Amino acid sequence: MMEAVNCKLWTALITPMTEDNRVDLKGLNKLLQRQVDAGNGVLLLGSTGEALNLDLYEQKEILEYIMSLRLDIPYMVGVGGINQKATTHWVEYLESLPIQCYLMVTPLYSKPGAKGQYEWFKGLLDIVTRPAMLYNIPSRTGISLSLEAIRDLQEHPMFWAIKEASGSTTEFTNYKKAAPSAQVFSGDDAMLPQYAPLGASGLVSVCANVWPMETKKYVELALKNELGDAKLWESATRALFCASNPIPVKALMQKLELISSKVLRPPLSHLDLKEESVLLSAHESIQKWWQQFI
Repeated sequence: MMEAVNCKLWTALITPMTEDNRVDLKGLNKLLQRQVDAGNGVLLLGSTGEALNLDLYEQKEILEYIMSLRLDIPYMVGVGGINQKATTHWVEYLESLPIQCYLMVTPLYSKPGAKGQYEWFKGLLDIVTRPAMLYNIPSRTGISLSLEAIRDLQEHPMFWAIKEASGSTTEFTNYKKAAPSAQVFSGDDAMLPQYAPLGASGLVSVCANVWPMETKKYVELALKNELGDAKLWESATRALFCASNPIPVKALMQKLELISSKVLRPPLSHLDLKEESVLLSAHESIQKWWQQFI
């Protein structure tokens, strides 16, 4: 547990696909090795990993394959959905795996209020033995993580952290006040320099898929308020969100030959990315910045 709590950078790992749209397990192994080399934690089966577009068999296949590798790396696994019984079964399955923690997302689509969110999260927290990060991502779920629910849950022993991805410094501060003992992570790469002075504990990152070591240095400097040119990183990281995540990051990784294919699961499509030059420009700017550290 402590290893998970002390991790400052979690890479929200993509799920590489073959050209015929199957999960590329060998490609997944290569991506994990890059995160091991950088010393990052890994979030598996989050939205960046297209978890909702994978069937249950594939999700289990991915996790069991990764666990079989026995890599020296902390794992967080996504817990999202809308059906409490199905989500409870998923969590009970995850409890059988040697993972370190969970990312529990505000229930999708239904827009539950404070009491509904409290009951949802408490029901899940009561059955786990590893710490959980609760996830505020209103652009995807349709509603914010309830401050009232957070206050009511703050003493729960399995409530460890919050992932804040609304893009608002005001919201970040509100979560810090609602649960003073919880760690709050940026869920937006570009916002970390703004969240760091407000008490951010770290980052759950999309960018670290492409730039695992570079992003680790970015996090280290941002948390110390020593980053310097934050605009460079803000511009580069926002390029990876020029279309719905993870469309751009997969396109760039394929260009850099880090994955064999930029294929995604429907309803996502690489054809929705109209221009790749902005991605290559972002990569060049990050590599130029990185040269000062190597």
